[in-house]
Amino acid sequence: MVDVADGPGIFRFNNLLATSPAKAPKISVAPEDVVLLQYTGGTTGVPKAAMLTHANLVSNVLQLEAWLPSLQWGGEKTLGAIPFFHVYGMTVAMLFTLYSGSELIVTPDPRKTDLVLEIIHKEKVSLYPGIPTMYNAIINHPKVKEFDLRSVKACMSGGMALPVEVQRRFEEITGGKLIEGYGLTETSPVACTNPLDGIRKPGSIGMPVSSTQVAIVSLDQREDGGYDLVPPGDEGELVIKGPQVMKGYWQRQDETDKVIDKEGWFHTGDIAKMDADGCFYIVDRKKDLIIASGFNIVPREVEEVLYMHPKVQEAVVAGIPDPKRGETVKAYVVLKAGESATVEEIRDFCKENLAPYKVPVFVDFRDDLPKSQVGKILRRVLVEEEKAKQAA
Repeated sequence: MVDVADGPGIFRFNNLLATSPAKAPKISVAPEDVVLLQYTGGTTGVPKAAMLTHANLVSNVLQLEAWLPSLQWGGEKTLGAIPFFHVYGMTVAMLFTLYSGSELIVTPDPRKTDLVLEIIHKEKVSLYPGIPTMYNAIINHPKVKEFDLRSVKACMSGGMALPVEVQRRFEEITGGKLIEGYGLTETSPVACTNPLDGIRKPGSIGMPVSSTQVAIVSLDQREDGGYDLVPPGDEGELVIKGPQVMKGYWQRQDETDKVIDKEGWFHTGDIAKMDADGCFYIVDRKKDLIIASGFNIVPREVEEVLYMHPKVQEAVVAGIPDPKRGETVKAYVVLKAGESATVEEIRDFCKENLAPYKVPVFVDFRDDLPKSQVGKILRRVLVEEEKAKQAA
């Protein structure tokens, strides 16, 4: 317990209750008014404050409601494992649960998998929004079979790509449905997600949520400043229009103009494609694409193969500087407890499942991987670490 002394700008809750009028003052709020300055995670650059409006947040909560037709009003139990200072935890866990009149169970540290398992077991949690590293920690926990997780009905995974093998094993253990979604700080955050019922394709981020337009456009602008749509199956940049898209970046009109074009489309910076059924797939971030000897290599494709290896618990792939190839592929791997493997064993496994130019040239075994406060694996940190080594 920290004892905070009285001082300017410090307001104690009990004093506010005792000195404030019982009736709340009338405040005029317009839907387009900014309610929140939500900073981006900064995983690919300098953080910027997205201006999210009342309409943005309300719209996204209503979009989530439409996506959960089996929602029991007042009858769900949501595990709040994502910190509420993160837009994903704030909207999908906190705001949505409050709106539906359900129970919100907050855990202070989602990295304590023992505690998460105990909460799900004792409280009979039904909704568990999280990120892949959380679900991966559960399926690889040595005592997972000692807990009853069959109360879990639905989990929306976001923040980073959900490995297909993690999805399959989690659903097998819980009996619930783990669906991959997609969103950004700038979209409040949910823009796409797989349906709980109906078309559900492993590896896909699903379809746009209601009232949202999503398209795939060319990576290069036309001379008039516009962009061309690309046909189904072809790769391009994912762009979004919808009531959940931010007003812009706080006091950064220059940065706003870079991502919101003259037609109002928000440019995500993610490379994606759409199939014939209208399902979208994130290929990778433009900045994460590895270009080795002229070949384009998508980190996620290599990572999916690594997660298939029976000894691998976590993996991330990055492009590191190479004097001959420009960049080359390096895999950072965390093995399951009690397992051991060699570099050649991992590379041979990749050779069986990947084109030769996509096989990691280097494999670095680690006890853990760098992660953000919400558990996202930080590929950027590993690349910067490698550059520092080479510079030295």
